[in-house]
Amino acid sequence: MDVKKDILWRVYLCFLGMIVIGLVVLGKAFYIQRVQGRHWKKMGDSLHLKYMPIEAERGTIYSEDGNMLSTSVPIFDVFIDFGAPGLREKDGKRFKNNIDSLSIALANLFKDKTAADYKRQLQLAYQAEDRYFPLKKKISFAAFQELRNFPLVREGRNKSGFIIDPRDKRINPYVLLANRTIGLSREDSTKNVGLERTYDSLLKGSTGQRLMRYIAGAYLPVEGAEVVAPEHGKDLITTLDTYMQDVAENALMKMLVNNNSLHGTAIVMETATGKIKAIANLGQQLDGTYTEDLNYGIGKVTEPGSIFKLATLLSLLEDKYVDINSFVNCEGGVKQFYGLKIKDSHLGTGSITVKEAFYRSSNVAFAKLADQYYHTQPSKFVAHLHHLRLDTLTGIDIIASSGKPYIKKPTNRSWANTTIPFMAHGYEELVTPLNMLMLYNAVANNGKMMRPYLVNAVREFGVDVKNIQPEILVDKICSEETLRQLRECLRAVVDSAHGTAHKIVFDSSYAIAGKTGTAVTALNNKGYNKGNKIYQASFIGYFPAEAPAYTIAVVIQNSNHSKLIYGADVSGTVFKEISDKIYYRFLSKRKYTAPVVHDTLQYNYYASRQDMNVLQQLFSGQQSTMHVQFNEISNQVLGTVPTLVGMGLKDAVNLLENSGFVVTVTGRGKVVSQSLAAGTQITKGQHISIILN
Repeated sequence: MDVKKDILWRVYLCFLGMIVIGLVVLGKAFYIQRVQGRHWKKMGDSLHLKYMPIEAERGTIYSEDGNMLSTSVPIFDVFIDFGAPGLREKDGKRFKNNIDSLSIALANLFKDKTAADYKRQLQLAYQAEDRYFPLKKKISFAAFQELRNFPLVREGRNKSGFIIDPRDKRINPYVLLANRTIGLSREDSTKNVGLERTYDSLLKGSTGQRLMRYIAGAYLPVEGAEVVAPEHGKDLITTLDTYMQDVAENALMKMLVNNNSLHGTAIVMETATGKIKAIANLGQQLDGTYTEDLNYGIGKVTEPGSIFKLATLLSLLEDKYVDINSFVNCEGGVKQFYGLKIKDSHLGTGSITVKEAFYRSSNVAFAKLADQYYHTQPSKFVAHLHHLRLDTLTGIDIIASSGKPYIKKPTNRSWANTTIPFMAHGYEELVTPLNMLMLYNAVANNGKMMRPYLVNAVREFGVDVKNIQPEILVDKICSEETLRQLRECLRAVVDSAHGTAHKIVFDSSYAIAGKTGTAVTALNNKGYNKGNKIYQASFIGYFPAEAPAYTIAVVIQNSNHSKLIYGADVSGTVFKEISDKIYYRFLSKRKYTAPVVHDTLQYNYYASRQDMNVLQQLFSGQQSTMHVQFNEISNQVLGTVPTLVGMGLKDAVNLLENSGFVVTVTGRGKVVSQSLAAGTQITKGQHISIILN
C-alpha cells in the first residue's frame, strides 16, 4: 500500500469526524435553544426568582385613655446597586461627579465615619461592581427623609443605584411603663411575651408577597412584578390607664429603691368590672437598678401570708362555726400544733374576739379556729378555697410563664396534721397576687368575683370590631351576712387603733378597707434558718370603703438588707400613695396635694460655674428669706457616686453620663432618690436609677 495514500485517508477520516461532531454540537445547540429553550429559561428563572413575604404593619396597642403603649415605626435599610446602568454609563460620570458631595453628606448625617472614609468605601464598591452593597441599616424615618435629598440619591433608583428597603421596628413610647404586661414583639413570635404574645395573631395581620430576583448574593425586588399587599394588623385598646400606671410604677419604684427590696408588684383593678387599670412589676438587677423583668403579679406563685386569713375567715363564717363577735384565746401569742410552733408578731394576747384577731392579724387565733373546726373535715375547708378559685388560673387574657396556683388536698402525700393550721394563716399554699386580689375585689363588689382582663376592644381602621365585656366568674362568693362581717373586719384593720394598717393607712379623707400580710420566705431556697429568711410584705384593699371603685394589691419581696419588713410599712405605704392620687384625680372634687416636706429642696439649685452668676443675680436679695442654696456642678469625671438629691434631670444626667454611668430615670421634677448610695466607687458602664418627684 502506498504510504502517502494511507496517510491522506487517515487525515480525511479525521476531518470528516470533526465535521460530524461539529454538526452534532450545532444541532444540539439548536435543539436546546429552539425546542427546549422555554423549558430551560423557565428553570433558570425559577432558580433566580422567587416570591418572598412582605410583613404587614403590626397593630398598635393603646391605653384606655388613648395613649400609645406599643407601636411600630418605620426603619430603613439602605443598599447600593453599583451595577445600575445609570450609575455606570459614560464611564461612571454621574458617580464621579457626585462622590465627593455624597460622602460629605453621609458623614454629616451618620457621624460614624469621615467623608474620606465614605469616599474610599464607595469607590472600592464601585470598582467591584457590588450589586447589593449595604450602606446603612436600621436608619430612622427622619434620617431617611434627609438621605433621599442627598446628591446622587435624589436622582432616583435607576440612576443612583440606591435601594431603600423599609421595615418596621417595635417600640414602647413609655419605655418602662407596664413594659412586661404590654410585652415584647420579636422576629420569632414564639418568644413574644405579654399582650404582644397573647394577641399576636390579631396584631401581626396577614403577610403579603412580592417577586424577588437573586443577584450577587442578595434578593432584589423585580420592578413591574405584581405585589400582593399585606393586610395590616388590628389595634388593641387595653384597660390600662397611663396616669394610674405611672402612679403605681413610681410609688412601687420609690419603695423598692429606698428599702433595697428584691422585687414587687402593684395591681389596680376596677372593682365593678375586673378591668386591670394598672400593673407594675419591678425586679432588682445585678447592678442594683430596677426594671420590669418578670410579671410578678400574674406569673409568680408564693405563700401569701396573712392576707390569706380573709379566705379562712370567710370559710368559718359561711359554715357558721363562728361570728366576728365569738371569742378565741390567743394563748399569749405562741402555741404548739402537733409539734410545730406558731407565733404571733405581737406576744401576750389572751382571749379576744374573732374580729379583733383579724385586725390584729393573730396567727395563733386563725390556726386554732381552723384546726378546731376543719381538722376532722379538711375537705370542707379546701372546698371553700376551690369555690373562691384560689386553686385555679385567674383567666386573665395574657399568657404568663407561671405555675398554676396550688392548694393542698387531703389526698396529697404531703398532707399532715399541721397542714390546716398553717394553711389558715397563709402557708403551705401557693397563689399569685392576682388570685388574692380577685378575692378581695369580690368582697368589695357585693360578692361577685370578676374575671380580670386587660383588653377592652379590638379595633380596625378606627372602628371597634370586637368589644370585651366584664365577665362574672362567681356570682356570689358567700352569703350577705358573711359579706357584711368580712367588710366590717377589713374596715377595722385600718380604722381600729390596734389594726395592723392603722398607722400607715388611716390618715385619709376617704375610707379604706384591707388587710396586711407579712410572710416569712426562704432566701434562695436555703431554708428558714436565721440569716436565710426574708419577708414578703403585702397589702390588699379597696376604696372608698363605703362604695368601692378600685381594689389594689401590693406585694413586695424584701431582701435581708431591707430596713422595713412589715406589710403595712412597706406595701401599705405604696398602697396609700397610689390610692391617694387615684382618689383625688378621679373620685374627688378636691385636687390632690402632695404631703408638705419641710426642707429646702424647692430652692436648692445646681448649676455649672458659667450658670451660677445668672442664678445668683436672679435670687439676689432673696437667699436669706427663701433659703436658696447654690451648688456648683463639676464637669470633671468623678471617682465616686455623687449626691444627686435636689438636682434637676438635665444636671443629674449630664453629671452621671460624664462619669460613665448608664442612667434610668423615673418621674419628673427634681431627684428625690438614687439607687446607688453617694460615695460608692464608680465602675464605667455601671447602671444607676434615679427617681424624680
